[in-house]
Amino acid sequence: MTPVIVIEDATLSFPLDRSVARGAIDLIAGGDGATKRRFTALKGINLQVNQGEVLGVIGRNGSGKSTLLRIMSGIYRPESGSVRAVGQTQLLAGVSVGMNPNLTGRENVHLYGSILGHDKKTMDGMMDDILEFSEIGGFIDLPLRTYSTGMKGRLGLSIASSVEPDILLIDEVLGVGDPQFREKSKKRILGLVEASGTVVLVSHSFALMSEICDRLVLMHEGRVAATGDAKDVIAQYYKLTEGGSS
Repeated sequence: MTPVIVIEDATLSFPLDRSVARGAIDLIAGGDGATKRRFTALKGINLQVNQGEVLGVIGRNGSGKSTLLRIMSGIYRPESGSVRAVGQTQLLAGVSVGMNPNLTGRENVHLYGSILGHDKKTMDGMMDDILEFSEIGGFIDLPLRTYSTGMKGRLGLSIASSVEPDILLIDEVLGVGDPQFREKSKKRILGLVEASGTVVLVSHSFALMSEICDRLVLMHEGRVAATGDAKDVIAQYYKLTEGGSS
């Protein structure tokens, strides 16, 4: 198997105090306070994602799942260790990340596409497919702010999957929409993989993960607690959380 993402001993922390003014005071005072008030989100992560793989990431809220996707995408850089990715990587996180609520759905297709490095002509060529898949209909020419949460999610997933990046990172978006759309989404993701794409998926839906993922990673307190077969990793999740629900 060919690795397309390699993470080696990656650690990342964030300030606990979000007050810019308080942080400035601490720095003037010597910086010790600002240094101490940090939360280590990822602790010595070692992980490899292989080409053509659907990798699922599970864990309780605050375990480091979303942060892990963000270092894979390059949004965050680890303080120590390294992250290497081969090919175009696209992160789909939240139902309207990368989109402007005051622009129409069609304008947001062009905007989102430009973020991914595609020109207007290219995105226009994908428009029919995006409309068909998203089921947005006539709303495509209305401002995004008029969309429901589900509509935003369907549009975002439609755009991200239509451009077919080499590596698609999905953070809790695949479950948007009704059961019929969720089934369409699963088939779309599997289609990407069949086209030699790679998908890393964060979700609380263990049924979904068991169905479409080749392998699961369990995050716990900023560390990789387990990797492997879905059944075994989900069992480890419940063991760590003492039978708590997902």
